[in-house]
Amino acid sequence: MMLMAVQTAELREALERWFGFPTFRPSQEAIVRDVLDGRDVFALLPTGGGKSLCYQLPAVLTPGLTVVISPLIALMKDQVDALDTAGIGATALNSSLEWPELRRRLDRLERGEYKLLYVAPERLTLPGFADDLERWNVARFVVDEAHCISEWGHDFRPEYRRIAPLRERFPDVAFCAFTATATARVRDDVVAQLGLRRPAVHVASFDRANLAYRVLHSPRTVDALVKWLRARPDDEAGIVYAGSRANTEKLAGALCAAGIPALAYHAGLDSATRGKRQEAFIRDDVRVMCATIAFGMGIDKSNVRFVVHWDVPRSLEGYYQETGRAGRDGLPAECAWFFAYGDIARVERFVEEKPEGERAAARDQLERVKRYAYSNACRRRELLAYFGEIYPHERCENCDNCLQPRASFDATTDAQKLLSCIYRVRESHGYGVGIAHVIDVLIGAKTEKIDRWYHDRLSTYGIGKDRDRHAWRHLADELLRLGLIAQDAARHNVVSLTDAGRRALVERTPVVIREAVAPVTGRRGRTAAAPRVGDDEAYDRDLFAVLRALRREIAGERDVPPYVVFSDAVLRAMARDVPRSPAQLRAISGVGEKKLADFGARFLAAIAQSVD
Repeated sequence: MMLMAVQTAELREALERWFGFPTFRPSQEAIVRDVLDGRDVFALLPTGGGKSLCYQLPAVLTPGLTVVISPLIALMKDQVDALDTAGIGATALNSSLEWPELRRRLDRLERGEYKLLYVAPERLTLPGFADDLERWNVARFVVDEAHCISEWGHDFRPEYRRIAPLRERFPDVAFCAFTATATARVRDDVVAQLGLRRPAVHVASFDRANLAYRVLHSPRTVDALVKWLRARPDDEAGIVYAGSRANTEKLAGALCAAGIPALAYHAGLDSATRGKRQEAFIRDDVRVMCATIAFGMGIDKSNVRFVVHWDVPRSLEGYYQETGRAGRDGLPAECAWFFAYGDIARVERFVEEKPEGERAAARDQLERVKRYAYSNACRRRELLAYFGEIYPHERCENCDNCLQPRASFDATTDAQKLLSCIYRVRESHGYGVGIAHVIDVLIGAKTEKIDRWYHDRLSTYGIGKDRDRHAWRHLADELLRLGLIAQDAARHNVVSLTDAGRRALVERTPVVIREAVAPVTGRRGRTAAAPRVGDDEAYDRDLFAVLRALRREIAGERDVPPYVVFSDAVLRAMARDVPRSPAQLRAISGVGEKKLADFGARFLAAIAQSVD
């Protein structure tokens, strides 16, 4: 069927029949039409924006095979499971397959029984594979996570450079590149590396309105993380990103000890263990995954309700990508960064250890991350500006700075005390000390180090006992931000006055700082989490729990992740609208014909039993 002949009504009918959606999301229809017209396409849609549908729907509507080049086996499996559940013929070829299963799939490809084929970029260079593709009548190539081909991207993968030679072998086949995050420089590089010819370029808004952004400057402790998680419903799952393997293990152990089911995930685990742990998270067998960024692109779990950063993100682009793994189903989700300035000092040390040619770019990325962390402005505006997008409002009302703006106040007197104490301690102790010891001196603590070094004899000993330790720690962070003091990460974060700090001490320069972020408190009362945009409380939560249990049961029977059966958004809609007939259930967005036929009777029976 020539695609130009596909009318809007026909396109919408196919969308609803196969995927259960009554309308397209922003940018989807325009992208679908360009793919159908056989054009090369570059499309950037945010995570959760429906990128996959933009090539899956054309695959259903046109003859031939759509070949999707995807980076990870787990991601391929999730996509194939979802398509199979929707009644669309799809398969994947990867290294995990035993020979009998591989042979079966190859035979079905020879017979033209699949509409979509998922492969890793490494398979493209296997002997004879290009010959196979020529026999299989390829309609288009789709490069998913296309930013991986660019050295300027946050997740460059050299194996993606194996894709470009396909252009020469298949000069008349369209190439479509899709990604969720890319700066203008990366976008241009992707187009050049793939050799896209006069591509239709679609760049949707980077705004994820359902995500709430928070940077928590209160003391970063495991106890604070436990309180933050306990303030959330037990059925909410999420990811805690840590910068080291040791931190993932430490956090997972602490959460388990606190009664919060958690696992650690990092590159130090063998592949079988990583696979089992990822599967446990995807199938809702564990609530929290404490992971390095090795746990990322392969996660297609739509109902991640929170993403926590425990350590400094590598870049704002990486931060955006990682937080984007929350709320893929469009429901509200939260992104919290437990900030500690000492981490910045450590990253600064690592930056200075990089080869000279890489330092300037690394410094620039770190400065952008620091600016975001300390900003008093709308977080959403800051993130969108990084990608060249202007947010049309001054406030998003869905980040900490908009929901809980912090006032500024004059802290000159306390700053003088802290600066003076740092000076006196360093004067009496040539090797220098960390900020924790300086605060001990200020509040008049009695410690072994104070006794050993006679710091109780300093003129600044006890002059800050009218403030608690947290107040002094916050002031120290603010003075670090203002550049009045510095920490040397190479020497256990030894603190010292900068030139500006010495001048401020001598000249009594006025110092204005911001209020500290309120500490996390409470349980289940949303005190740790601000109200979230789109949080629809008008559904029956008991019925939702029943439907989640049924979804999990069906997923176990089919050996697929629960969200492949129905997303949380679909279950919430069922719990809100309480459909009592197949027609009413079919009217819910996300319930296609195949899913209605396969699952409808069981969900309707569960609803009837719960509400009657």
